[in-house]
Amino acid sequence: MARIQPNQNPTAEAQAQLDGVKAKIGSVPNIFQTFANSPAVLDFYMQGSGALANTSIDAALRESIALTVAGLNGCDYCASAHTMIGKGAGLDDNEAAQNLTAQSADPKAQAALDFTALLVQNRGNVNDNDVQAVKDAGFSDGEVLEIVAVVAFNIFTNYFNHVADTDVDFPLVSTSDVKKAA
Repeated sequence: MARIQPNQNPTAEAQAQLDGVKAKIGSVPNIFQTFANSPAVLDFYMQGSGALANTSIDAALRESIALTVAGLNGCDYCASAHTMIGKGAGLDDNEAAQNLTAQSADPKAQAALDFTALLVQNRGNVNDNDVQAVKDAGFSDGEVLEIVAVVAFNIFTNYFNHVADTDVDFPLVSTSDVKKAA
């Protein structure tokens, strides 16, 4: 059972945002209803996810990064949600499962996931060679920064779910067999 319950009586402003989520995806996942305990947190998430949708990196890679972060941080909620969202972005089941362990069949995506894993495991402390490796794979300076933003945003949702112990309302994907971040 969740430590922090989904808010069933959100403010009018929060309810309007939740109605937008429902209109877009057909339901209001528990994480959104739990965000609504703080209209500021819900707004932070909504604005951040909107901004990240406008990155140069495509939706499939953003989902691959989200899966890698979820796997490394042991967040079953995010692993479950992003496995489902990833399918809509073009990831097949095998690729999504590989992404949870920071692996990809695509060499360019693999470079991004290697960089993602370094960011998570080293708390953002990377060296010149780490940055150069992702740039050598074909990512621009702006795209490197976008990878950092996607990683940081997904760390937020992982930590949020760890604290709230959000009830998973997607088909469950367990991270129990994934090597976690140090």
